[in-house]
Amino acid sequence: MDIRFTNSATRKKDIFVPIDPTNVRMYLCGPTVYDRAHLGNARPVLVFDVLYRLLRHVYDVDHVTYVRNFTDVDDKINATALKRKEAGAAGSLEDLVRERSDETIGWYHADMDALGALRPDHEPRATGYIGEMVAMIETLIARGHAYAAEGHVLFSVESYDGYGALSGRSVDDMIAGARVEVAPYKKNPMDFVLWKPSTDELPGWDSPWGRGRPGWHIECSAMSHALLGETFDIHGGGNDLTFPHHENEIAQSKCAHPEGDFARVWLHNEMLQVEGKKMSKSLGNFFTVRDLLEQGVPGEVIRFVMLSTHYRKPMDWTAEKAREAETTLRKWRGMVEGVEPGEIPEPVVAALADDLNTAGAISELHRLAAAGEAPALKAGAGLLGLLTPDLAGWDTVSVDLSALADRLAGVRAEAMQSKDFSEVDRLKAALIAAGVEVRMSKAGVELVPGAGFDAVKLEALG
Repeated sequence: MDIRFTNSATRKKDIFVPIDPTNVRMYLCGPTVYDRAHLGNARPVLVFDVLYRLLRHVYDVDHVTYVRNFTDVDDKINATALKRKEAGAAGSLEDLVRERSDETIGWYHADMDALGALRPDHEPRATGYIGEMVAMIETLIARGHAYAAEGHVLFSVESYDGYGALSGRSVDDMIAGARVEVAPYKKNPMDFVLWKPSTDELPGWDSPWGRGRPGWHIECSAMSHALLGETFDIHGGGNDLTFPHHENEIAQSKCAHPEGDFARVWLHNEMLQVEGKKMSKSLGNFFTVRDLLEQGVPGEVIRFVMLSTHYRKPMDWTAEKAREAETTLRKWRGMVEGVEPGEIPEPVVAALADDLNTAGAISELHRLAAAGEAPALKAGAGLLGLLTPDLAGWDTVSVDLSALADRLAGVRAEAMQSKDFSEVDRLKAALIAAGVEVRMSKAGVELVPGAGFDAVKLEALG
C-alpha cells in the first residue's frame, strides 16, 4: 500500500518513499516550555502521533525514529522565572529557569499522555545541544553564510539562493509583510539571529562571540542533525511555523551541510478555532488542555474531536462536538469491552495512508460500529490511538443499563394498552436527566450512557 502525503515543499501529494525503510525518521517542532500547553498546541502532537503510529504499523515499530524537542532556553521562560524571583523565590535566576522548565515539561508530559499520545523516541532539550549549535554556527561563518556583529551572530539571508522556497515568498515580499527586528548591526532586515548576548544573571554559555545563548531557529537544526542526520524523511509542525521558523531551519541546515537534503517531506497542520473563532485570551475562548481535563472532558474525547477533522483543514473545537464524541466513544467502548481486537481493517489503514486522512478513518470506524464488527472496530480504533486501555478512565463505560431498558420497555408496553404514557415520560425524563441516551423503536429499547452521564442520579430510579 502506497503512502501519500501533501508535501509543503512540492505543493502536491507525493508517494512517500523513505530514505531507509529500516530507519524512517521524523522530526516535530516541540513546545517552548514556559506554561501549560493550550488546546492549539495539542493539535500537531495528535496529528503526528497518528503519523508515528501509521509508520510503525507499515515499517515496524523498531524501524521508525521520532524526535520532538523541548525549547528550554527562551525569553518567555526567563521572564516567567524573573517574576518568581521578584516574588521572593529562592535560588539564582538560572536555577529558577531550570526549575520552571522541568515543571512545565512535567505538565506537558502529563497532558499529552492524557490525550493518548505516545512518547517520541527522543525528546531533546535545547540546553543539551549548545555545543552542537555553536559548532554549526562556526561552520556557517566559515562558509560565508553568517557574520558576527556586536556580540550577535546573524545568518545572511542573501547568501542562500533558496531562501523563501518553502513559504513561496520572495525576500522582498517577506520584508514588506513581516515584523522584522530593526537593528543597526544587521546587513539585511531579514537576517536572523543565530546567537545573542546574555547577561551574567540570565542563562548563558561561553562561545567564540562571548557569553550568550542561541537563537530559536538554530536549535531545531542542531538537534535534528545530531539525532537524525544531514537528511531525514519528515519534518512537521503547525503551518504558523512555515515562516520564519521552518524557512530559517532549511536555510541554515542546507548551508551548514550542503551535502544533505535536510528534510525530504514537510507536513504542516492547520490551526485550531473555538466555536468558529480564533482562540485568544481577548475573546475569552482561550483554554489549556488541562482546563478541559479538569472540567471532566476525557482526554480521549479531545483526541477524537481533533482527529475528526483532516489535519490540513482548520479544526473547530465546539462543545457540541465534544458531547457527540463522548456519546460515540461510550457506545464504542461498551461494544468492544472484553473483545479481543482483530486484524486492523485495510480501509482504516488506507484512509491514513492517503495523506493522513483521520476523518476518513473515523468514518470507517462508524461503519464498523454500525455493522457490529467489534473486533475490527477495536483494532482500527487502536491504530488511531482510540479505545486503548491506557485511555480508559471511563468509570461509567461498563455500567449495565439492561435492567432499566427492560423496565422502560415493560412500562411502554403497558402504556400501549392503557394509552397512559405518563410513567413512560417520567422514566424517560429521569434517564435523560442522568445523561442516558434513550433509543426506542419497534425493535425495543436501548439505553446508552451519553455525555454527562451520572450514575448517582440513576440510583433514585431504584
